[in-house]
Amino acid sequence: MFDAEKIRADFPLLDTEVYGRPLVYLDSGATAQKPACVIDTVDWLHRHLNANIHRGVHRLAEEATERYEAVRDLVREYVHAAHREEIVFTAGATASLNTVAYAWSERFLQAGDNIVVSEMEHHSNLVPWQLMAQRKGAELRMLPFDDAGRLMTGRLDGLLDRRTRMVAVTQASNTLGTRPDLKQIIDAAHAVGALVCVDGCQGIVHGGADVAALGCDFYAFSGHKLYGPTGIGVLYGRRELLDAMPPFLCGGDMVDRVSFERTTYAPLPLKFEAGTANFIAAIGMGEAIRYLQRFDAAEIGRYEEELLRYATERLLAIDGLRIYGRTPDKCAIVSFTVEGTHPYDVGMILDKLGIAVRTGQHCAEPVMTHYGVPGMCRASFAMYNTRAEVDALAAGVERAVRMLR
Repeated sequence: MFDAEKIRADFPLLDTEVYGRPLVYLDSGATAQKPACVIDTVDWLHRHLNANIHRGVHRLAEEATERYEAVRDLVREYVHAAHREEIVFTAGATASLNTVAYAWSERFLQAGDNIVVSEMEHHSNLVPWQLMAQRKGAELRMLPFDDAGRLMTGRLDGLLDRRTRMVAVTQASNTLGTRPDLKQIIDAAHAVGALVCVDGCQGIVHGGADVAALGCDFYAFSGHKLYGPTGIGVLYGRRELLDAMPPFLCGGDMVDRVSFERTTYAPLPLKFEAGTANFIAAIGMGEAIRYLQRFDAAEIGRYEEELLRYATERLLAIDGLRIYGRTPDKCAIVSFTVEGTHPYDVGMILDKLGIAVRTGQHCAEPVMTHYGVPGMCRASFAMYNTRAEVDALAAGVERAVRMLR
């Protein structure tokens, strides 16, 4: 049996009290808590191995470099990429997606082309494409979702054409929990010669990633949502595409030879890793992945699905509460509003009860526009959450509603 209580012992912050009450942390979709092994690894590195990578010949620099590059191999295996050169370390998923949007568009996007972006995207997989379309004179097209939160992939035939160059889509919506049929989208895009960029921030946590099986061209995720440190992310890109793209940021470590007349660039993946990398966070992310590999991913998935089912049942029993995103294969995210209340007010009352949820637009304002709401409350579950915490959430929302009405 999956033992969430035993797992909770690995996460020091979960013992925190808020306003004299035990913390109920339901905001892992924003950032997951860190197991002690990750915290200890980062602390140890600062104390014993703080030396810049790739540049020094002294022992500390060489050992730090070896550990950093070992994580690249670990990530390659974790997402099933074909080559280690296809794994680029960035400052986070936002940096990864901006790298694709700017560097790829600089070389390949032209006036009259079009980019298709789903309506449920996080701003980081929408705004960069919007900006590059404006800059290049391309058209931005929207793939809508229905009121149940289901991406309307049947509309693809009317959106994709011979001038479609890129499709940007999430693996799992950070607001609705929806898991689109990525294989269908990728196959349809490739059929017209377009590429696909996947935001995997939620998907890699709730189900994992196999870029080879998906056949996607780019894939981005953040370490901090995967129980690792902040300030580190990954960009996967097919090697031939990354080779053809110009660098996004320039500086140290991404160059081969530099003169005032001409600069040549370092080979992949260093071409996209300018400056001092966040090597400590990268190594910490590697420890988080190794921690997750102790568990059966399918077992985690089943446990999170049960939490989601139970939370949905408990919350829908509250009069006037609406859950947004009701697709059958959604991940463990519940976004909701309650008639006659404002999400911020509900969130603030829950906070006073020790319950941490997300409130607002969740960096997905087009989703709010679709439903005509100013914002939502969001409870996002992880493998360390429990049914008792779901009960606390439901009781807290009921109390908030009584106070606000």
